[in-house]
Amino acid sequence: MNFISMNLVTMLYLIASVCFIQALKGLSSPATARQGNAFGMTGMAIAFVTTIALILKLQSEATAAVAAGGGLGLGRVALGVIIGGGIGAVLAKKVEMTKMPELVAAMHSLIGLAAVCIAVAAVSEPHAFGIAALGEALPTGNRIELFIGTFVGAITFSGSVIAFGKLSGKYKFRLFQGAPVSFPGQHLLNLILAIVMVGLGLTFVAAGGTEPAWLPFLLMTAIAFVLGVLIIIPIGGADMPVVVSMLNSYSGWAAAGIGFSLNNSMLIIAGSLVGSSGAILSYIMCKAMNRSFFNVILGGFGGAPAEAGAGGAKEQRPVKSGSADDASFIMANAESVIIVPGYGLAVARAQHSLKELVEKLTHKGVTVKYAIHPVAGRMPGHMNVLLAEAEVPYDQVFEMEDINGEFGQTDVVLILGANDVVNPAAKDPKSPIAGMPILEAYKAKSIIVNKRSMASGYAGLDNELFYQANTMMVFGDAKKVIEDMVKAVE
Repeated sequence: MNFISMNLVTMLYLIASVCFIQALKGLSSPATARQGNAFGMTGMAIAFVTTIALILKLQSEATAAVAAGGGLGLGRVALGVIIGGGIGAVLAKKVEMTKMPELVAAMHSLIGLAAVCIAVAAVSEPHAFGIAALGEALPTGNRIELFIGTFVGAITFSGSVIAFGKLSGKYKFRLFQGAPVSFPGQHLLNLILAIVMVGLGLTFVAAGGTEPAWLPFLLMTAIAFVLGVLIIIPIGGADMPVVVSMLNSYSGWAAAGIGFSLNNSMLIIAGSLVGSSGAILSYIMCKAMNRSFFNVILGGFGGAPAEAGAGGAKEQRPVKSGSADDASFIMANAESVIIVPGYGLAVARAQHSLKELVEKLTHKGVTVKYAIHPVAGRMPGHMNVLLAEAEVPYDQVFEMEDINGEFGQTDVVLILGANDVVNPAAKDPKSPIAGMPILEAYKAKSIIVNKRSMASGYAGLDNELFYQANTMMVFGDAKKVIEDMVKAVE
């Protein structure tokens, strides 16, 4: 295995890094997303094969005894890759679009846990990772890196588990409920735990000798796991898209921290790319929801909107309702239609039927566009992926800032399962969601809203849009309603 030199390893890692950068560039637009995915998979394949070749090279250069032990280790790595890759492939193939946010949260948790496990192994046997010679103490710099990587990874793991539970909505355990979980002195407790965690980490860093300071290290890790839970539980379901983005960033920084400890440039670069891009996306999402970026990082947001809509029974107000036939007649006789997809569309898996409806309307000369809010659905880009799955042309899909100015001149807006992202209450300074940028659908000449019921969205607020004189509610499952619309248009 001497065919691969360290210079070649460095070059291959550099090529993989370039692929990752190109992947991020490609994923910035739906039109180039497939190309971006291809770059990402290529880069990961190069990094994986190069790392395996490097391990084999190091084995061949070791003594016979070490080589035997290393062979067993490589076998375990191969077994882990086979089992983990198999599980991942099965889950990815079976997962529904509505469950994609939970899958992403679960993957983040595994990245965080992997960072913690690697850190524990590195602290236990630093010589096996080339950090220190056998019998020598961990260098101070590596202790700092392991401290940071461990607590960020632990927070990412437990926080992602809670996010998974909140997104899934299947579990009765209170911590996994969509509503925020808060208690008196919660932020003070978080602050105290954070200070204790940092203090224990510094104690671990300052400890000398060949034997690692296991007690402060393990206590620090345990507190970090608890902090991950406490940071996420006060965040309501309405803010889950931002949480997913934030945890994505955390997982990247955890990987980068461990990469520094292992002196692995590929891990450092990949982790930094994920961490920085996740942080930028989180900032964009915060702007879209009128949230404070620093509050998101510290977990101190998300409770107010949900609490606002939780108290007492809502006043029964009259709404104008109609049938799918009525809605089809209005849209077929319009010149322009803007469609606002929401989570209800994903739940009904109605994106293919929607594409068929749009094709029928376009054939009749109606101009149809899709308007996407940055936090529609349950994760960043959820609606974009949903429409891409149905092969909706990219030139029909517009982001909020690009299409908001057109609602006032649009004949009909069709809202499918969206709620908070079109709620004009955001324009009211006294509203809990005041200042949140919304799709200004309320400005259209006619508004058609498809929902199963008049239930409020994740923010827990009544939507004034539903009671406007120019709004018609069409109740029912989105797929069934859209299929009826298609028949009526024909």
